[in-house]
Amino acid sequence: VQLQASGGGLVQAGGSMRLSCVASGRTFRSYTVGWFRQAPGKERDFVAGIRYNGHTIIEESVKGRFTISRDNAKTTVYLQMNNLGPEDTAVYYCAADASVILSNVRNQAAYGYWGQGTLVTVSS
Repeated sequence: VQLQASGGGLVQAGGSMRLSCVASGRTFRSYTVGWFRQAPGKERDFVAGIRYNGHTIIEESVKGRFTISRDNAKTTVYLQMNNLGPEDTAVYYCAADASVILSNVRNQAAYGYWGQGTLVTVSS
């Protein structure tokens, strides 16, 4: 599976942005997909994940502002980000793997496939 993340850019605080993660491969519908982000000088952290059955897991710090969804026909997972703040500035990565179970969705090491990252910059 190859992943291509896109949709990043510069946005003002309070604005919205939608990231896309397009996957190659016919078995995409069986994969769990996660979004992670790495802010400058910080470790990469979990943001949101969506399992093969549509079940979503959202990190508490972005709950209510971010949503994750998938379109299996387009082999794409979306991260809709609303009410963005400067603290959301980071490189956002998508990751996928068919073997991720519910208890591992937040665990980066559980994902075998990663996209290249897309930079989101939120200005205050």
